[in-house]
Parts: sequence; C-alpha cells; structure tokens
Amino acid sequence: MATRHQARESVVTLLYANDIGNSDIEKYLDDILEDKKIRNKQKEFALSLYNGVIENLDKIDKEINKHLKEWKLDSIGNIERAILRLGTYEILFGNLDSAVVINEAIELSKTLATDTAPKFINGVLDAIKRDKI
Repeated sequence: MATRHQARESVVTLLYANDIGNSDIEKYLDDILEDKKIRNKQKEFALSLYNGVIENLDKIDKEINKHLKEWKLDSIGNIERAILRLGTYEILFGNLDSAVVINEAIELSKTLATDTAPKFINGVLDAIKRDKI
C-alpha cells in the first residue's frame, strides 16, 4: 500500500506534467496513479490534492509570488514550482500542521529537485506559514 509521501510525490509529478503543457493529463490520472500503485484512500488523497491545487492555482501562485524575494514563480524550476504549489495548497487549505507540510515538501525536494531546492522551498513555505498566522 502506498504512503502519503508516495501520493504527494505522484501529485508533484502530475502538477509538473500539467505545468509543462500536458493539459489533458486529467484524462490519465487514474492510470498514472494505478501505475504508481496509488490506490484506495491514498488515491483519494492524491486526487484531492491535485484537484485542490488546480482549482486554487491563481490564489496559490499569488501567495507564492508574494513571498519570493529575488525570483518570480515562472523563473524557478518546474519541479520546485510543483512542490511549492502543493505545499502552499496544504498550508492554506489543508488541515495538517504547517511544520509537517513544510517537512514533507523539503523531503520531496531532496529526492526530486536540485541540491539548493530544499533550503529555497523551506524559506518560501515558512514565510507563507508565518503570513497565514
């Protein structure tokens, strides 16, 4: 059975694919998640995260841009952007403690993104968390 971490990793992959122009990715969500063995409750979790990010993308992107100091959202890497979007969605709309969300985003960035991504993602999500309080 897949873990929530694996479900989130799949969501990042789906957000990445959508971001680089695979706008019809929704047609294949079930197949992609099944291929990664994301089933049952974890599948529901992954789909709720993915759909939540897509439905709230404008608000999420505005929030991220507000906390980027020297960057604009469209100038950072696609994987980093996907991780930030997922983390921001969970901070703003989720019911998990923000520290857990940030830690999960950092762990995702360690395996999926560049070497400098964990520190960058931590800083941005921490600023979003502080702003939310």
